[in-house]
Amino acid sequence: MTPRTKEQNEEIRLRRLAQIRKAAADVFLNKGPLLEIRDVAAQAGLGYGTVYHYYSNKGDLLHDLLWDALDRAGEWLEVPMEAPHDSDAGMAPAGGHFRLAAAADTGNSAAAGSRSGSRVTAAELGPVAAAGVRLMQLWAEDHALYLLHKLAGEGFAALPEGRSIPLLAAFRREVLTPLAALLRSGHAADGAAASGGNAAEPQDLLQHAEMLLAALVGCASLSLRRGKLHEEARDIARLLKL
Repeated sequence: MTPRTKEQNEEIRLRRLAQIRKAAADVFLNKGPLLEIRDVAAQAGLGYGTVYHYYSNKGDLLHDLLWDALDRAGEWLEVPMEAPHDSDAGMAPAGGHFRLAAAADTGNSAAAGSRSGSRVTAAELGPVAAAGVRLMQLWAEDHALYLLHKLAGEGFAALPEGRSIPLLAAFRREVLTPLAALLRSGHAADGAAASGGNAAEPQDLLQHAEMLLAALVGCASLSLRRGKLHEEARDIARLLKL
C-alpha cells in the first residue's frame, strides 16, 4: 500500500476535526455543558480514543468549535464597509448595500436539499426580517452557528474568562456591528417620523442587535429541537414582527 502524502494526512485531519465539531454541536443542543467526550464520539460514530486524540477535554473542543463557527458567522449578512461617519464607529452608512449570503456547506444533506427552494429576499420580507429568516435557516443547517449565537448572548460564560473575552470581542465585530448597520439602514428607510425625528445612536443599535439575536435564539430553540426550524423561520420572523 502506498503511504499517504502529507497533504492527504492533513485533509484527513481537517475532515475528522469537522466531523467531531459537528457532532459536539449536535450533542450540545440536547445536553448543554453536561456533554462529555464519550457523547461526542458516539454521535460522530468514532471511537473514544480517536476523539480524545484530537480533544482531551470538552473545554478545548467547545472553544475551537465556537471559533470555527465564528469564521462562518458573517456569511448570512455581508455589509460592504464604506467610509463611516465619525460617530458611526465601524457601521456602514444608512444607504449601504446589504446582501444575504449563501449558506456554507456543513454536511447536512437534508437541509441542503431544501435550500434552493427557500431562498429569502429583502424584497419579500424587508431587510431585517429577511436577514433573520436566513440566519435561522442557517442555524437549522449548522448547529454550531446556533450554539455560537446562543452562548454569545450569555457572554460565553461556559468558557474561562481568558477565552471568552477575545471571542466576545470578535463576535461583536463580526456579527453585532454588521447587524446594527442593517438596523440603522432599516430605521433610515422607515423615515424620521418613526423615531421622532432622531436617528438612533450606534450604541443603541448594538444593544438592539443583541436583543434581536437573543429573541431569535429563544424563539428558534423549540423549532430547532423538533427539526422544523428551516420551514418555521418565516413564522418566527412574523411572530417577532421583524
